[in-house]
Amino acid sequence: EIIDPAQFCDIEGMGTAKAAQLSAALEFARRRINPSVKRINTPADAVPLLFHYASCRKEHFLCISLNGAHEVIAVRVVSIGTLNRTLVHPREVFSEPLTDAASGIICAHNHPSGNNDPSHEDIELTGRLKDAGGILGIGLLDHLVISETGYYSFLENGLL
Repeated sequence: EIIDPAQFCDIEGMGTAKAAQLSAALEFARRRINPSVKRINTPADAVPLLFHYASCRKEHFLCISLNGAHEVIAVRVVSIGTLNRTLVHPREVFSEPLTDAASGIICAHNHPSGNNDPSHEDIELTGRLKDAGGILGIGLLDHLVISETGYYSFLENGLL
């Protein structure tokens, strides 16, 4: 439910412009906490949750926790790296999904270069995450590489 800015105008010192700003900020927070994409059936369904990281100048590694119905539990930044790499360990990737009681995850990271092709290190990491998830009972459903030019899905390209 969108909050009407008029509700804030009753507060002393709150003008219509500030009320509108506050209302917009609360709506923004609501959408970030409760994203409009609730169920992920295809890799493309996950992209709207991640696309605002595509333009970041440093690599960001992200993890989407999903329940058994592939509904989004949470989207989290696991690591922030440099211009062309980020250090990621399965321990950090799976710590929050374990707490979430997630049944699966989708990992993603951005390529600031705009090249969506996975690096050799990206492919190796995906294999390690798949193995770790298998041991923990949390499936790695996909690994996405995102940039302003689009995305690459390990699942769609037969690497998962």
